[in-house]
Amino acid sequence: MSTPVHDDPLAKERAHLAASRSALRAMREDVESLDITDVTANWVNAAVLESQIEERIKALADLSETPLFFGRLDYLHSPGAEQAEGAEGERFYVGRRHVHDADGDPMVIDWRAPVSQPFYQASKKNPLDIALRRRFGYTGGDLTAYEDEHLSDPDEAATTSKLLQQEIERPRVGPMRDIVATIQPEQDEIVRAGLSGSVCVQGGPGTGKTAVGLHRVAYLLYAHRERLARTGTLVIGPNRSFLHYIEQVLPALGELTVRQATVDDLVAHVEVRGTDEATAAVIKGDARMARVLRRALYAHVVMPTEGVVVVRGSRRWRVSAYELEEIVRELLARDIRYGAAREALPQRIAHAVLVQMERAGEAPDDRVQNAVARNAAVKAVVKTVWPQVDPAKLVLRLLTEADFLAEHAEGLLGEEEQKAVLWVKPARSVKSARWSPADAVLIDEATDLIERTHSLGHVVLDEAQDLSPMQYRAVGRRCSTGSVTVLGDLAQGTTPWATRSWKEALAHLGKEGAVIEELTAGFRVPTDVIAYASRLLPHIAPGLTPVASIRENPGFFEVRETADGTADVVAACRELLEREGSVGLIAADARVPEVAAALGAAGIGFIGPGEETTRATRLTLVPASLAKGLEYDYVVLDEPRAVVDGEPDERTGLRRLYVCLTRAVSGLIVTHGSGLPPQLA
Repeated sequence: MSTPVHDDPLAKERAHLAASRSALRAMREDVESLDITDVTANWVNAAVLESQIEERIKALADLSETPLFFGRLDYLHSPGAEQAEGAEGERFYVGRRHVHDADGDPMVIDWRAPVSQPFYQASKKNPLDIALRRRFGYTGGDLTAYEDEHLSDPDEAATTSKLLQQEIERPRVGPMRDIVATIQPEQDEIVRAGLSGSVCVQGGPGTGKTAVGLHRVAYLLYAHRERLARTGTLVIGPNRSFLHYIEQVLPALGELTVRQATVDDLVAHVEVRGTDEATAAVIKGDARMARVLRRALYAHVVMPTEGVVVVRGSRRWRVSAYELEEIVRELLARDIRYGAAREALPQRIAHAVLVQMERAGEAPDDRVQNAVARNAAVKAVVKTVWPQVDPAKLVLRLLTEADFLAEHAEGLLGEEEQKAVLWVKPARSVKSARWSPADAVLIDEATDLIERTHSLGHVVLDEAQDLSPMQYRAVGRRCSTGSVTVLGDLAQGTTPWATRSWKEALAHLGKEGAVIEELTAGFRVPTDVIAYASRLLPHIAPGLTPVASIRENPGFFEVRETADGTADVVAACRELLEREGSVGLIAADARVPEVAAALGAAGIGFIGPGEETTRATRLTLVPASLAKGLEYDYVVLDEPRAVVDGEPDERTGLRRLYVCLTRAVSGLIVTHGSGLPPQLA
């Protein structure tokens, strides 16, 4: 005899899920049926409104494989008048977005709403007026299980959530997914930090710092939507593969307007076709270069040696060289942008002329001042005294003219440093120059010295530890009037200019007052794997707290000495492909062609990082240089010593190895035929 629905808790929850999906579908249909024919004044307004409606329709999409809600809160009392979400004993289903029925009553509450916060923060010690917290288990989009915690019951002992563990350890194929069902209290505090303050999150592998940053964007858009709609939001990642991997997280949470970019995208004023030696790149990325550029730019300003005569009708008005010099020095003292000062100069000269006119009994107005400012004689003075400067040409001159560089780098860069950044073969023009990524950042700095860079409301900067001081400055310009969430791990810095301390990095960003938070609980990397990788910490980041895995499953971990090189690597991949989930094969960049050929000869299909895995093709071949930020259920790491040797110095190589060792969610096989680095002993 079957149990009636009203007596079966799981059946009741499934019924609520079905009703919620129907309600969401009705909400979407309501938006689709909107007729804007008679509510727009012109075609521009109509186009804007149509775009907004399309975005709303997309945000209301019901993703069949994604649970609509993942938790339930039963309050003991009303959540409070300020939250206005219900009466005493109210029950709330917590999900990815708000869903209401035909009467406007909530069926699912957005995870970002204040009334949902106890789902993440409540505990036996501090129940936050919650009688029961229920977590739901899903298979695909089907609700299959639930788990209860009676937080206000003193007789019930606190236990570890099995469903939470299962969700954390669930095999993953495809792009990164959201973590709204598994956000931990320390993560939730960072996610819900206010918009006005900047936050820096130091987090080891698997601590969820990237997910925290993305969910923080989603939260801020919920809490400050109108303001951020005006000022904009931006997520900055280390490379295109990484951005492709994370690009579905925010849309799954209903947020479709957040721009994603790399630092190289932000500073793409010129085509980058060249590279720098490590020494040159480090110097070009040093903050001292900002002072060199400022000196070189303002060296174009020259003090006038002659006055200017403005002819209007039968009258001649003279501004002496002394007065012109006073105007120029006053503009220099104001420390405004070079371009803004240049635009102000003719108006200041015109104002001096108008003062003379008024003394002579005339009554000039703004139109007269503007006409004087456009006078040919005034324009000639401005062209001579405060000439236009092209930022790319300025940088090109610094990198190709030794005397010009020496003049403006005196006391800032030594002779050897100047030689290191000078081009061996000077380019004929900006277009023919083989600009490097570091050169593009210099041009961005020069561009900002001339004209202010537009500032956004909030910027998330991920894998920040790899940025140079000049790159930090480039990012800081994009949030000079907004806030920033900095995410990174000092132990994973794999560039010669990698960040030494977050305090120093925040100073370059212009966010010295940012709060520094540290995440040390590991949710992704298995215990045995993170313990093995942590052997490198004393050599790459002394003083950092090792990540402590909270995974109950220790994971699958083996170190194998190979006798047959790539054949054993291929065999390890075959073995892991028999398990459920994604597999990443990480190899030193120089070994990727050989490993790829071996996989092809063995008939094993694979994709590159950034390409989306499928059920049929679950193996990704990853060059070590692109592994950062990515994760796979199982990883084969080929020849750790080759990974270390592929970098310009041992410390950077060991950091690269640390990154590669910590990409696995469920299991890791390390294969080597040439011995392991001694630091792993």
